[in-house]
Amino acid sequence: MNKVIMYTGPMCAFCNAAKALLKSKNVNFTEYNIAEDPSKMDEMLKKSGGARTVPQIFIGETHVGGNDQLQALEREGKLNELLKS
Repeated sequence: MNKVIMYTGPMCAFCNAAKALLKSKNVNFTEYNIAEDPSKMDEMLKKSGGARTVPQIFIGETHVGGNDQLQALEREGKLNELLKS
């Protein structure tokens, strides 16, 4: 299974929705809260091409984007394949 990394922020409903979806699929992920570790914000900005919103989700080498994009992958039936590859 591909490694999943999620950059999050405090009191973020979109972050919570993304985490809930991944947890419902029993997917382990690494979470970096950019408010607690500001160095992770710089890392997120570099990896995402400058995206400043949270969450920013990466599955393997693929930058998924935010919660909306993650949920769309699930609706389209593409998330499981991305997680496996």
